[in-house]
Amino acid sequence: QVQLVESGGGLVQAGGSLRLSCAASGRTVSSYALGWFRQAPGKEREFVAAISWSGGTTYYANSVKGRFTISRDNAKNTVYLQMNSLNPEDTAVYYCNAAETTGRIKVRGGDYWGQGTQVTVSS
Repeated sequence: QVQLVESGGGLVQAGGSLRLSCAASGRTVSSYALGWFRQAPGKEREFVAAISWSGGTTYYANSVKGRFTISRDNAKNTVYLQMNSLNPEDTAVYYCNAAETTGRIKVRGGDYWGQGTQVTVSS
């Protein structure tokens, strides 16, 4: 029902910024909560951020709070993750996720996932 495609990843120097995009498609995709996860090699997948369908409610992991901002443009069916003050600990594959509620995303993620985009932060 929902298809997700991430873009915007790349290589950036520590202290720099990147903006990730996730294009969503589906007949009723605008009604879904959207979010981001990340996974570094050999580590568990971790929640990063989530946003409600209206954009009025957002959640962030403590590790990114104050540095990352999640937003969405329902006219374009796209969710963004603006990442500032990046450090090498942010290096991971970032995955877009969709679910019916933000709570579902925070707990373990929804049923719909993108294929991921690589973010690498160098010293």
